[in-house]
Amino acid sequence: MKERVEARKLVIERIKGQSKVAAENSTKEEERLSLEVQSLLVAGTALSVASKQLQESRRSLAGERGYVRLTKLQKKLRLRQQYMISQVSLLYPIKISVGPSEEQELESFPSSSKSGLHLTMAPFTKMSFFTDKKEVQRSASALGHVAHAVSLIASYLEVPLRYPLRLGGSNSYIIDCAPSVESSDLLSSTLSTANTKPVEFPLFLEGQDTTRAAYAVFLLNKDLEQLLNYIGIRSLGPRHVLANLKELTRTIQSAEFLDS
Repeated sequence: MKERVEARKLVIERIKGQSKVAAENSTKEEERLSLEVQSLLVAGTALSVASKQLQESRRSLAGERGYVRLTKLQKKLRLRQQYMISQVSLLYPIKISVGPSEEQELESFPSSSKSGLHLTMAPFTKMSFFTDKKEVQRSASALGHVAHAVSLIASYLEVPLRYPLRLGGSNSYIIDCAPSVESSDLLSSTLSTANTKPVEFPLFLEGQDTTRAAYAVFLLNKDLEQLLNYIGIRSLGPRHVLANLKELTRTIQSAEFLDS
């Protein structure tokens, strides 16, 4: 009889322990659910606010009034872009001189400035060991200015350049993020056959190898072509870096750009 009583006591104690654990688990679960409900309420409120804002935006853009408002906003953006890029063209005025030397000319400051400096950009492919070092430096400086202008214009138009630039004045670089097989063959001394890492090319003459610099100018012109295509203009050709830059700034400053 005594043993039965003791056994029942043990069963009761075990049941009490299990009940206590279950109660604690239930309390924890209630707290967890309460937190989730609160987070859902917050999310629901945020969703409701966002939904109202979306409905208001749709109403503001709906119909003829909405289209007119959107057109006005776009024109304001174009005007701002036009102004910013006009400052770039004032900073780097361009003159194209046609002649047998195939030189292109860029002024680092407006001609009215006492510190105006004329920079010529001769093709790197025509340079050699005997080329005047001042001419090499002038070309590198001109390309550094062009790279800076291209970088500014791309940022104002919010266009990510296909070939990013690392600015450094007359020691600027352009980056080919995915070198092609053709460029690898062309520059076998620089790139390995299976290398797909970003490669920097100098926009200046590095040593006596003109190939890397010539390829850098080619990539810079590709960036200009990208910007020209963005505003609906065709490139003037792969060898017309300054002409393409001048056409880019001219088009952006025209009335056509505001209506594009």
